[in-house]
Amino acid sequence: MIRPEPRQRKGGIPPEILAAVRRIEIRTRRLVEEVFSGEYHSVFKGTGMEFREVREYVPGDDIRSIDWNVTARTGDPFVKLYEEERELTVVLAVDMSRSGWFGSGEAMKVEVAAELCGVLAFAAIANKDKVGLILFSDRVEKFIPPGKGKSHVLRLIRELLTFKPEGTGTDLNDPLRLLGSVFKRRATVFLVSDFWTGNFDVSLGVIARRHDLVAVRVRDPRETALPPVGLVGWRDAETGREVVVDTSSPRLVAELVGQVAARDRHLELQLNSRGVDLVDIDVTASYVPPLREFFLRREGRRLRGRS
Repeated sequence: MIRPEPRQRKGGIPPEILAAVRRIEIRTRRLVEEVFSGEYHSVFKGTGMEFREVREYVPGDDIRSIDWNVTARTGDPFVKLYEEERELTVVLAVDMSRSGWFGSGEAMKVEVAAELCGVLAFAAIANKDKVGLILFSDRVEKFIPPGKGKSHVLRLIRELLTFKPEGTGTDLNDPLRLLGSVFKRRATVFLVSDFWTGNFDVSLGVIARRHDLVAVRVRDPRETALPPVGLVGWRDAETGREVVVDTSSPRLVAELVGQVAARDRHLELQLNSRGVDLVDIDVTASYVPPLREFFLRREGRRLRGRS
């Protein structure tokens, strides 16, 4: 069940949250203006073409664009001109499970995800697109319908920073099913998660056919590479299960690393078979290079498709 949106409590938003939102706004808007706005526009296209005007035919025009009605009335050839129907719907589906509240560097995974989503949201509204938000754990917990404008984006960032989920685990099936039931027209969906989850292949296949789906994998290197410090108590944030791991045992560490690598390979093959792009974000490093690489990769594919 989706949790209804709570009323804002008396006294307003805590000043530290307002300050955090403001910091993200300044950083992400600068990135959008300097780096990502043009790349976003060139990579994500509208849903169709709309008629703009007619003009006289000139040699080299595609004869299939001739407007025969106007041509017949005037006696001179005219062609129809179209422009891209620009407006897109962008949906940020963000994993808020307990495993996101971890970080070995300066920021936790949920904090990096919030800032990354800020970049994508500001890039969208800079191009006059609408942005919506789905917050999920082992269930869909909140849905904010797509909207436009700076105040709407700041609200999304505030939700990402302050939301306290009821669930602890991760289930990607619920948000994917919600996308299928709510959005009938094609949308661009960024699925932001660490992907420590169970099977979601059927739901993935359905959504990947209907929408432009991009998987953003947000990870901390300490989740997959253990330092050799001896016996360490390890608690699964999502299940609560506790184990003691001997990080000085090369065999045990190699086994754990191998299991993680196998899961990652399975996910990558799963996404690739559905035509879903994967963006890998390391929370201890800048997210700008992998995000920019993603835009350039998409632009390269688009240009090759033209040739």
